[in-house]
Amino acid sequence: MCFQYHRALERDHAVLCVRIKNVAVAVTKEARLHLFQAQEWQKLQNSIQDHSCTEKFSKAQLTMTVNHTEQNLTVSQIPYPETWYVFYVDKFTCEENYSESEDIQFEMVLLNPDAEGNPLDHFSAGESGLHEFFFLLVLAYFVTACIYAQSLWQTIKKRGPMHTVLKVLTIALLLQAGSAFANYLHFSSYSKDGIGAPFMGSLAELCDIISQIQMLYLLLSLCMGWTIGRMKKSQGRPLQWDSTPTSTGIAVVVVVTQSFLLIWEQFEDTNHHSYHSHHGLASGLLIGLRVCLALSLAAGLYQIITVERSTLKREFYITFAKACILWFLCHPCLATIAIIFREYQREKIITIGVILCQCISMVILYRLFLSHSLYWEVSSLSSVTLPLTVSSGHRNRHHF
Repeated sequence: MCFQYHRALERDHAVLCVRIKNVAVAVTKEARLHLFQAQEWQKLQNSIQDHSCTEKFSKAQLTMTVNHTEQNLTVSQIPYPETWYVFYVDKFTCEENYSESEDIQFEMVLLNPDAEGNPLDHFSAGESGLHEFFFLLVLAYFVTACIYAQSLWQTIKKRGPMHTVLKVLTIALLLQAGSAFANYLHFSSYSKDGIGAPFMGSLAELCDIISQIQMLYLLLSLCMGWTIGRMKKSQGRPLQWDSTPTSTGIAVVVVVTQSFLLIWEQFEDTNHHSYHSHHGLASGLLIGLRVCLALSLAAGLYQIITVERSTLKREFYITFAKACILWFLCHPCLATIAIIFREYQREKIITIGVILCQCISMVILYRLFLSHSLYWEVSSLSSVTLPLTVSSGHRNRHHF
Protein backbone atom coordinates (compact mmCIF):
# COMPACT_ATOMS: atom_id res chain seq x y z
CA MET A 1 0.00 0.00 0.00
CA CYS A 2 1.21 3.51 -0.86
CA PHE A 3 -0.43 6.76 0.29
CA GLN A 4 0.48 10.08 -1.38
CA TYR A 5 0.01 13.63 -0.10
CA HIS A 6 1.50 16.89 -1.32
CA ARG A 7 1.70 20.40 0.14
CA ALA A 8 3.82 23.51 -0.27
CA LEU A 9 6.23 24.01 2.63
CA GLU A 10 7.78 27.42 3.22
CA ARG A 11 10.38 29.28 5.26
CA ASP A 12 12.68 27.27 7.52
CA HIS A 13 11.84 24.52 10.04
CA ALA A 14 8.52 23.33 8.62
CA VAL A 15 7.20 20.49 10.79
CA LEU A 16 5.61 17.17 9.82
CA CYS A 17 3.69 15.67 12.74
CA VAL A 18 2.46 12.03 12.59
CA ARG A 19 0.21 10.31 15.13
CA ILE A 20 -0.67 6.60 14.91
CA LYS A 21 -2.94 4.41 17.03
CA ASN A 22 -1.73 0.85 16.39
CA VAL A 23 2.04 1.14 16.83
CA ALA A 24 2.55 -2.61 16.95
CA VAL A 25 1.12 -3.09 13.46
CA ALA A 26 3.24 -0.21 12.13
CA VAL A 27 6.41 -1.77 13.53
CA THR A 28 5.51 -5.17 12.13
CA LYS A 29 4.85 -3.73 8.65
CA GLU A 30 8.01 -1.54 8.84
CA ALA A 31 5.92 1.56 8.08
CA ARG A 32 7.72 4.73 7.07
CA LEU A 33 7.15 8.06 5.34
CA HIS A 34 9.22 9.17 2.33
CA LEU A 35 9.41 12.87 1.43
CA PHE A 36 10.30 14.01 -2.08
CA GLN A 37 10.77 17.51 -3.43
CA ALA A 38 8.26 18.01 -6.25
CA GLN A 39 10.94 18.53 -8.92
CA GLU A 40 12.88 15.45 -7.87
CA TRP A 41 9.76 13.27 -7.89
CA GLN A 42 8.77 14.53 -11.35
CA LYS A 43 12.26 13.75 -12.62
CA LEU A 44 11.93 10.19 -11.34
CA GLN A 45 8.52 9.81 -12.95
CA ASN A 46 9.72 11.17 -16.30
CA SER A 47 13.12 9.50 -16.25
CA ILE A 48 14.07 7.36 -19.26
CA GLN A 49 15.80 4.94 -16.92
CA ASP A 50 13.34 2.39 -15.59
CA HIS A 51 13.64 2.57 -11.81
CA SER A 52 12.15 -0.21 -9.73
CA CYS A 53 9.68 0.57 -6.96
CA THR A 54 12.33 0.11 -4.28
CA GLU A 55 14.86 2.28 -6.13
CA LYS A 56 12.37 5.12 -6.46
CA PHE A 57 11.62 5.29 -2.76
CA SER A 58 15.30 4.93 -1.86
CA LYS A 59 15.96 8.28 -3.57
CA ALA A 60 13.71 10.20 -1.15
CA GLN A 61 15.20 13.39 0.29
CA LEU A 62 13.83 12.59 3.76
CA THR A 63 12.61 9.38 5.40
CA MET A 64 10.84 8.89 8.73
CA THR A 65 10.30 5.48 10.31
CA VAL A 66 6.85 5.31 11.91
CA ASN A 67 7.38 3.42 15.18
CA HIS A 68 6.04 5.72 17.91
CA THR A 69 2.60 6.98 18.86
CA GLU A 70 3.56 10.55 17.93
CA GLN A 71 6.57 11.72 15.93
CA ASN A 72 7.77 15.03 14.53
CA LEU A 73 10.03 15.60 11.56
CA THR A 74 11.55 19.03 10.94
CA VAL A 75 12.14 19.96 7.30
CA SER A 76 14.88 22.58 7.44
CA GLN A 77 17.11 24.49 5.03
CA ILE A 78 14.38 25.25 2.49
CA PRO A 79 15.74 28.10 0.31
CA TYR A 80 12.29 29.03 -0.99
CA PRO A 81 8.74 27.64 -0.62
CA GLU A 82 8.21 24.51 -2.69
CA THR A 83 5.88 21.54 -2.96
CA TRP A 84 6.80 18.29 -1.23
CA TYR A 85 5.30 14.87 -1.84
CA VAL A 86 4.80 12.60 1.18
CA PHE A 87 4.41 8.84 0.63
CA TYR A 88 3.41 6.23 3.16
CA VAL A 89 5.37 3.03 2.40
CA ASP A 90 5.67 -0.34 4.16
CA LYS A 91 7.39 -3.65 3.39
CA PHE A 92 4.42 -4.78 1.27
CA THR A 93 4.30 -1.67 -0.96
CA CYS A 94 6.61 -2.94 -3.67
CA GLU A 95 5.37 -6.52 -3.62
CA GLU A 96 3.13 -7.48 -6.53
CA ASN A 97 1.24 -10.16 -4.66
CA TYR A 98 0.52 -9.68 -1.00
CA SER A 99 -2.38 -10.45 1.27
CA GLU A 100 -4.33 -7.68 2.93
CA SER A 101 -3.34 -7.07 6.55
CA GLU A 102 -4.57 -4.83 9.31
CA ASP A 103 -4.66 -1.15 8.34
CA ILE A 104 -2.68 1.50 10.19
CA GLN A 105 -4.78 4.44 11.32
CA PHE A 106 -2.72 7.60 11.40
CA GLU A 107 -3.08 11.36 11.40
CA MET A 108 -0.60 13.55 9.53
CA VAL A 109 -0.27 17.31 10.03
CA LEU A 110 2.07 19.59 8.11
CA LEU A 111 2.74 22.98 9.64
CA ASN A 112 4.60 25.99 8.28
CA PRO A 113 6.28 28.37 10.77
CA ASP A 114 4.70 31.75 11.35
CA ALA A 115 6.52 35.10 11.27
CA GLU A 116 8.17 34.32 14.63
CA GLY A 117 9.33 30.87 13.52
CA ASN A 118 6.66 28.93 15.41
CA PRO A 119 5.03 26.15 13.36
CA LEU A 120 1.47 27.41 13.84
CA ASP A 121 0.67 28.78 10.38
CA HIS A 122 -2.08 26.80 8.64
CA PHE A 123 -1.57 28.58 5.31
CA SER A 124 0.64 26.98 2.70
CA ALA A 125 3.06 29.09 0.68
CA GLY A 126 0.49 29.36 -2.11
CA GLU A 127 -2.15 30.75 0.27
CA SER A 128 -0.16 33.04 2.55
CA GLY A 129 -1.13 36.68 2.17
CA LEU A 130 -4.62 36.05 0.74
CA HIS A 131 -6.25 36.45 4.17
CA GLU A 132 -4.74 39.93 4.58
CA PHE A 133 -5.57 40.85 0.98
CA PHE A 134 -9.26 40.01 1.33
CA PHE A 135 -9.41 41.91 4.63
CA LEU A 136 -8.05 45.05 2.93
CA LEU A 137 -10.38 44.53 -0.03
CA VAL A 138 -13.46 44.23 2.19
CA LEU A 139 -12.33 47.32 4.10
CA ALA A 140 -11.93 49.24 0.83
CA TYR A 141 -15.43 48.18 -0.29
CA PHE A 142 -16.90 49.29 3.04
CA VAL A 143 -15.19 52.70 3.02
CA THR A 144 -16.17 53.29 -0.62
CA ALA A 145 -19.78 52.35 0.12
CA CYS A 146 -19.90 54.79 3.04
CA ILE A 147 -18.65 57.62 0.82
CA TYR A 148 -20.48 57.04 -2.47
CA ALA A 149 -23.55 54.86 -1.77
CA GLN A 150 -25.97 57.75 -1.13
CA SER A 151 -25.00 59.81 -4.17
CA LEU A 152 -25.07 56.70 -6.39
CA TRP A 153 -28.55 55.81 -5.17
CA GLN A 154 -29.78 59.35 -5.88
CA THR A 155 -28.37 59.16 -9.40
CA ILE A 156 -30.08 55.81 -10.05
CA LYS A 157 -33.42 57.17 -8.79
CA LYS A 158 -33.32 59.98 -11.40
CA ARG A 159 -33.78 57.34 -14.13
CA GLY A 160 -31.53 58.79 -16.82
CA PRO A 161 -30.52 57.00 -20.04
CA MET A 162 -27.94 54.95 -18.09
CA HIS A 163 -30.38 54.01 -15.31
CA THR A 164 -30.50 50.29 -16.16
CA VAL A 165 -26.76 50.12 -16.82
CA LEU A 166 -25.95 51.60 -13.42
CA LYS A 167 -28.33 49.18 -11.68
CA VAL A 168 -26.78 46.12 -13.35
CA LEU A 169 -23.25 47.40 -12.71
CA THR A 170 -24.08 48.02 -9.04
CA ILE A 171 -25.51 44.52 -8.61
CA ALA A 172 -22.34 43.05 -10.16
CA LEU A 173 -20.22 45.15 -7.78
CA LEU A 174 -22.25 43.99 -4.78
CA LEU A 175 -21.70 40.39 -5.86
CA GLN A 176 -17.96 41.02 -6.12
CA ALA A 177 -18.00 42.56 -2.63
CA GLY A 178 -20.00 39.59 -1.33
CA SER A 179 -17.47 37.19 -2.85
CA ALA A 180 -14.60 39.07 -1.19
CA PHE A 181 -16.38 39.04 2.19
CA ALA A 182 -17.15 35.31 1.95
CA ASN A 183 -13.51 34.60 1.05
CA TYR A 184 -12.38 36.68 4.03
CA LEU A 185 -14.62 34.69 6.38
CA HIS A 186 -13.34 31.42 4.91
CA PHE A 187 -9.68 32.39 5.31
CA SER A 188 -10.30 33.79 8.80
CA SER A 189 -11.72 30.47 9.89
CA TYR A 190 -8.94 28.60 8.07
CA SER A 191 -6.28 30.59 9.92
CA LYS A 192 -7.63 29.26 13.23
CA ASP A 193 -8.35 25.60 12.55
CA GLY A 194 -6.77 24.74 9.20
CA ILE A 195 -10.18 23.70 7.87
CA GLY A 196 -11.98 26.95 7.17
CA ALA A 197 -15.61 27.32 6.13
CA PRO A 198 -16.14 25.31 2.93
CA PHE A 199 -19.66 26.73 2.57
CA MET A 200 -18.31 30.29 2.55
CA GLY A 201 -15.68 29.27 0.01
CA SER A 202 -18.38 27.84 -2.25
CA LEU A 203 -20.56 30.93 -1.72
CA ALA A 204 -17.64 33.17 -2.74
CA GLU A 205 -17.21 31.17 -5.95
CA LEU A 206 -20.95 31.34 -6.68
CA CYS A 207 -21.06 35.13 -6.20
CA ASP A 208 -18.02 35.55 -8.41
CA ILE A 209 -19.50 33.38 -11.18
CA ILE A 210 -22.80 35.30 -11.17
CA SER A 211 -20.92 38.62 -11.20
CA GLN A 212 -18.76 37.48 -14.15
CA ILE A 213 -21.86 36.40 -16.08
CA GLN A 214 -23.69 39.65 -15.34
CA MET A 215 -20.75 41.81 -16.42
CA LEU A 216 -20.31 39.78 -19.60
CA TYR A 217 -23.97 40.26 -20.53
CA LEU A 218 -23.82 43.98 -19.72
CA LEU A 219 -20.67 44.77 -21.71
CA LEU A 220 -21.53 42.55 -24.67
CA SER A 221 -25.14 43.71 -24.89
CA LEU A 222 -24.12 47.38 -24.72
CA CYS A 223 -21.49 47.02 -27.44
CA MET A 224 -23.70 44.96 -29.76
CA GLY A 225 -26.65 47.30 -29.22
CA TRP A 226 -24.63 50.37 -30.11
CA THR A 227 -23.14 48.65 -33.17
CA ILE A 228 -26.52 47.52 -34.50
CA GLY A 229 -28.10 50.85 -33.60
CA ARG A 230 -25.46 52.68 -35.67
CA MET A 231 -26.19 50.41 -38.63
CA LYS A 232 -29.81 51.58 -38.41
CA LYS A 233 -28.69 55.23 -38.69
CA SER A 234 -29.84 56.22 -35.18
CA GLN A 235 -26.88 58.47 -34.43
CA GLY A 236 -29.10 61.32 -33.24
CA ARG A 237 -30.37 59.39 -30.20
CA PRO A 238 -28.73 59.86 -26.79
CA LEU A 239 -26.43 57.04 -25.67
CA GLN A 240 -28.33 54.41 -23.72
CA TRP A 241 -28.73 50.62 -23.42
CA ASP A 242 -30.10 49.84 -26.89
CA SER A 243 -31.35 46.27 -26.72
CA THR A 244 -32.40 44.48 -29.91
CA PRO A 245 -33.37 40.83 -30.46
CA THR A 246 -30.10 40.28 -32.32
CA SER A 247 -27.84 41.81 -29.66
CA THR A 248 -29.75 40.06 -26.88
CA GLY A 249 -29.54 36.69 -28.67
CA ILE A 250 -25.78 36.99 -29.21
CA ALA A 251 -25.24 38.05 -25.59
CA VAL A 252 -27.34 35.15 -24.28
CA VAL A 253 -25.44 32.57 -26.36
CA VAL A 254 -22.05 33.85 -25.14
CA VAL A 255 -23.29 34.06 -21.54
CA VAL A 256 -24.57 30.46 -21.63
CA THR A 257 -21.22 29.32 -23.08
CA GLN A 258 -19.20 31.09 -20.38
CA SER A 259 -21.55 29.82 -17.66
CA PHE A 260 -21.03 26.25 -18.85
CA LEU A 261 -17.24 26.67 -18.89
CA LEU A 262 -17.19 28.29 -15.43
CA ILE A 263 -19.23 25.46 -13.92
CA TRP A 264 -17.09 22.88 -15.72
CA GLU A 265 -13.96 24.55 -14.33
CA GLN A 266 -15.33 24.30 -10.79
CA PHE A 267 -15.85 20.55 -11.19
CA GLU A 268 -12.32 20.14 -12.59
CA ASP A 269 -10.74 21.89 -9.61
CA THR A 270 -12.61 21.51 -6.31
CA ASN A 271 -10.34 23.78 -4.25
CA HIS A 272 -12.01 26.93 -2.96
CA HIS A 273 -10.47 29.66 -5.05
CA SER A 274 -12.12 31.69 -7.80
CA TYR A 275 -9.15 31.98 -10.14
CA HIS A 276 -7.44 28.73 -10.97
CA SER A 277 -4.01 27.99 -12.36
CA HIS A 278 -5.50 26.82 -15.67
CA HIS A 279 -4.27 23.27 -16.08
CA GLY A 280 -7.58 21.81 -17.31
CA LEU A 281 -9.36 21.95 -20.64
CA ALA A 282 -12.25 24.06 -19.32
CA SER A 283 -9.85 26.71 -18.01
CA GLY A 284 -8.03 26.87 -21.34
CA LEU A 285 -11.30 27.24 -23.25
CA LEU A 286 -12.41 29.94 -20.81
CA ILE A 287 -9.24 31.93 -21.42
CA GLY A 288 -9.67 31.52 -25.18
CA LEU A 289 -13.26 32.75 -24.96
CA ARG A 290 -12.21 35.87 -23.03
CA VAL A 291 -9.50 36.68 -25.56
CA CYS A 292 -11.98 36.29 -28.45
CA LEU A 293 -14.51 38.49 -26.65
CA ALA A 294 -11.94 41.22 -26.03
CA LEU A 295 -10.85 41.19 -29.69
CA SER A 296 -14.41 41.17 -31.05
CA LEU A 297 -15.58 43.99 -28.77
CA ALA A 298 -12.47 46.02 -29.59
CA ALA A 299 -13.12 45.54 -33.32
CA GLY A 300 -16.76 46.57 -32.99
CA LEU A 301 -15.99 49.65 -30.91
CA TYR A 302 -13.16 50.61 -33.27
CA GLN A 303 -15.62 50.73 -36.18
CA ILE A 304 -17.94 52.97 -34.16
CA ILE A 305 -15.11 55.28 -33.07
CA THR A 306 -13.68 55.74 -36.58
CA VAL A 307 -16.99 57.05 -37.99
CA GLU A 308 -18.19 58.97 -34.93
CA ARG A 309 -18.21 62.75 -35.47
CA SER A 310 -19.00 63.87 -31.95
CA THR A 311 -15.86 64.34 -29.83
CA LEU A 312 -17.77 63.59 -26.61
CA LYS A 313 -19.20 60.35 -27.96
CA ARG A 314 -15.84 59.33 -29.37
CA GLU A 315 -14.19 59.82 -25.97
CA PHE A 316 -17.06 57.90 -24.38
CA TYR A 317 -16.54 54.90 -26.69
CA ILE A 318 -12.74 54.97 -26.25
CA THR A 319 -13.04 54.91 -22.46
CA PHE A 320 -15.65 52.15 -22.62
CA ALA A 321 -13.35 50.11 -24.89
CA LYS A 322 -10.47 50.45 -22.41
CA ALA A 323 -12.66 49.21 -19.57
CA CYS A 324 -13.89 46.22 -21.63
CA ILE A 325 -10.39 45.22 -22.73
CA LEU A 326 -9.11 45.48 -19.16
CA TRP A 327 -11.99 43.36 -17.84
CA PHE A 328 -11.63 40.55 -20.38
CA LEU A 329 -7.87 40.46 -20.95
CA CYS A 330 -6.60 40.84 -17.37
CA HIS A 331 -7.23 37.17 -16.60
CA PRO A 332 -5.54 35.67 -19.70
CA CYS A 333 -2.61 38.10 -19.44
CA LEU A 334 -1.99 37.43 -15.75
CA ALA A 335 -2.30 33.66 -16.28
CA THR A 336 0.37 33.95 -18.98
CA ILE A 337 2.65 36.18 -16.89
CA ALA A 338 2.31 33.86 -13.88
CA ILE A 339 4.04 31.07 -15.80
CA ILE A 340 7.43 32.73 -15.26
CA PHE A 341 6.95 32.61 -11.46
CA ARG A 342 7.27 29.63 -9.17
CA GLU A 343 4.26 27.36 -8.85
CA TYR A 344 3.34 28.44 -5.32
CA GLN A 345 3.21 32.12 -6.40
CA ARG A 346 0.98 31.71 -9.45
CA GLU A 347 -2.44 31.48 -7.87
CA LYS A 348 -1.83 34.50 -5.65
CA ILE A 349 -0.64 36.57 -8.62
CA ILE A 350 -3.69 35.59 -10.69
CA THR A 351 -6.20 36.04 -7.86
CA ILE A 352 -4.96 39.39 -6.57
CA GLY A 353 -4.17 40.75 -10.04
CA VAL A 354 -7.53 39.86 -11.58
CA ILE A 355 -9.53 41.25 -8.66
CA LEU A 356 -7.62 44.56 -8.72
CA CYS A 357 -7.85 44.89 -12.51
CA GLN A 358 -11.58 44.20 -12.51
CA CYS A 359 -12.06 46.71 -9.70
CA ILE A 360 -10.24 49.33 -11.79
CA SER A 361 -12.42 48.42 -14.79
CA MET A 362 -15.56 48.90 -12.69
CA VAL A 363 -14.31 52.28 -11.44
CA ILE A 364 -13.73 53.39 -15.05
CA LEU A 365 -17.23 52.28 -16.04
CA TYR A 366 -18.82 54.00 -13.04
CA ARG A 367 -17.04 57.29 -13.79
CA LEU A 368 -18.04 57.00 -17.43
CA PHE A 369 -21.73 56.23 -16.88
CA LEU A 370 -22.12 58.67 -13.99
CA SER A 371 -20.56 61.49 -16.01
CA HIS A 372 -22.88 60.65 -18.90
CA SER A 373 -25.88 60.67 -16.53
CA LEU A 374 -24.77 64.06 -15.19
CA TYR A 375 -24.39 65.40 -18.75
CA TRP A 376 -27.88 64.14 -19.60
CA GLU A 377 -29.31 65.76 -16.46
CA VAL A 378 -27.69 69.15 -17.21
CA SER A 379 -28.76 68.95 -20.87
CA SER A 380 -32.35 68.13 -19.90
CA LEU A 381 -32.41 70.95 -17.38
CA SER A 382 -31.00 73.49 -19.85
CA SER A 383 -33.46 72.42 -22.56
CA VAL A 384 -36.34 73.19 -20.16
CA THR A 385 -35.09 76.41 -18.59
CA LEU A 386 -33.30 77.99 -21.57
CA PRO A 387 -35.15 78.70 -24.84
CA LEU A 388 -33.21 77.50 -27.87
CA THR A 389 -33.67 79.12 -31.27
CA VAL A 390 -31.66 76.65 -33.34
CA SER A 391 -33.43 74.06 -35.42
CA SER A 392 -34.19 70.62 -34.01
CA GLY A 393 -32.03 68.94 -36.65
CA HIS A 394 -28.99 71.02 -35.61
CA ARG A 395 -29.74 70.49 -31.91
CA ASN A 396 -29.84 66.69 -32.26
CA ARG A 397 -26.29 66.58 -33.55
CA HIS A 398 -25.05 67.74 -30.16
CA HIS A 399 -26.90 65.14 -28.07
CA PHE A 400 -24.60 62.89 -26.07
